[in-house]
Amino acid sequence: MNGEDEKPPTEAIGSPSSAEMPPATKRRRKNRGVPPPATFDIDALPASSNLTALEAAAVIRRTPGALEQWRRDPNHPLKWRYVDGRPLYRVDAVRDYLARSDKTTKLPQPHNARGDGRAARP
Repeated sequence: MNGEDEKPPTEAIGSPSSAEMPPATKRRRKNRGVPPPATFDIDALPASSNLTALEAAAVIRRTPGALEQWRRDPNHPLKWRYVDGRPLYRVDAVRDYLARSDKTTKLPQPHNARGDGRAARP
């Protein structure tokens, strides 16, 4: 037992490194980013059409995780329904949500702006 023939404990057990692991056993992670813009025109679709969560996220330019959080709030303005356990969004509901969010968007005010209309002191 001079130490040259001995393997470290992890190699002796035979635990595979991540480079040797087959790709099927690795844990797939969700893509949490904003999906690319939709490849279809939302205005060209019939109002009764359904969109998947990923398609709806692409249209309104939010992450699918944001839509997932919104579904936890039953009073959220973007309405959905479950079909076979999957959330689907009607095109007319997405259009209504977009129209409502456009009306409520405020223009950014400069940092020195006051609510009473007076300018800030220098």
